[in-house]
Amino acid sequence: MEIAIIAHDGKKAEMVQFLNQNREILEHKNITLISTGTTGEKVSKAGLEVNALLSGPLGGDAQIAARVAEGHCHMVLFFRDPLDRHPHEPDILMLMRLCDVHNVPLATNPATAELLIKGL
Repeated sequence: MEIAIIAHDGKKAEMVQFLNQNREILEHKNITLISTGTTGEKVSKAGLEVNALLSGPLGGDAQIAARVAEGHCHMVLFFRDPLDRHPHEPDILMLMRLCDVHNVPLATNPATAELLIKGL
């Protein structure tokens, strides 16, 4: 199963903490993680294996959206910072729309992500 992880700058530490807390589930279920570039760097430094794509503003959100549309990505964990502006907002909205179109579970905060991960 492929899970995409994305976190805005103010949420990256929270994503790393979340993944560390759920490391056993991710490893036991043989999950493949993909991510946007900078999130992937942070997660990799924490000792988790992740395939990092481009940074979000450089097209990483769009790359993940394409994987959702192609049926390769089965879940998206996107820790968004709703209090900050993001120049790549159209790509973010496209990703969220494609998750809805293709019926792919999408968590935009740690509480929802926890429910999805525990549901595995």
